[in-house]
Amino acid sequence: MKIQAVKLYKDGFMLRGFALSGEGAVNDPDFRYRSSVQNFLIDTGSEVILVDTGLPKETPDMIPDDKTQIYLGSRILDYVSALKALGYAPEQVTKILVTHKHEDHTGELRSFPNAKIYVSETEADAMNLTGENVVRVKFESGPYHTFDASEKIVDGVYMLPAKGHTTGNSIIVAEDEGLFFMLHGDITYTDEALFENKLSVANEDMPAARETLNRVRAFIEKNPTVYCSTHTPLGYENLEARQTFSLTEAPKYVAPVEVEAKEATGKYVCSVCGKVYDPAEGDPEHGIPAGTPFEELPDDWKCPRCKNGKEKFNRA
Repeated sequence: MKIQAVKLYKDGFMLRGFALSGEGAVNDPDFRYRSSVQNFLIDTGSEVILVDTGLPKETPDMIPDDKTQIYLGSRILDYVSALKALGYAPEQVTKILVTHKHEDHTGELRSFPNAKIYVSETEADAMNLTGENVVRVKFESGPYHTFDASEKIVDGVYMLPAKGHTTGNSIIVAEDEGLFFMLHGDITYTDEALFENKLSVANEDMPAARETLNRVRAFIEKNPTVYCSTHTPLGYENLEARQTFSLTEAPKYVAPVEVEAKEATGKYVCSVCGKVYDPAEGDPEHGIPAGTPFEELPDDWKCPRCKNGKEKFNRA
């Protein structure tokens, strides 16, 4: 089995107050951690399996300012190009395992016509995913270590219910040479949160997110686990070094790089789910006519996809 990161964005940052304060304030809320975007690929030798598919190709790059809570970074490659850089064509992909509905995890599902899409029933409903290639996962393979339920995808690859960040969120675990590779979509945004046992502010169901984090920590305590995150470079650094996570030794801190200033387009991108607000289109479904600048949206306007407020949007 070969597990690789599909690297999409680099040199971003997130505030400690965003990444760790879901259950209450934290010290140094403006302290910054590194951020990035990567998804993952599992090559079993007979199948090519993707874990999530990044942002849509046409998503504009974010432009951070002093209000930005999480900046994904600058684009390296679009998803399909990043996949090709690893030596894979879209036609080779046999399965896609969706951790959750947000656009930064599902943006290029459209690019894989031969793949079966595995997604929890809750997220399938939320995304209105239909078709013969959609497998609505019911987690009927029995308990898996500290998780009460699981869905076996192939030998050594399991999908686990992990509610919280979204109500139908999932985790993927791949077993290889005595290690457990936990490929997840936003159980934590940075490894420091896992180490400190803290939840992010970006969860649809905080009690469920707490239960999931408890299960993850219990799993790691009992099993040598390589923790592979979506939104921190530690995700691929851990993977490439086959470095197991320690609940007693803090991750080594590396400061984010300085962000280069860019000219804004007028569009805004949700930092939680990747949804783009384009003033030219507005949000007619929620009473916002085309031509409405983001700055003129009502204070109570929320992201049409993940329902977070305006403060979670970044300039693009």
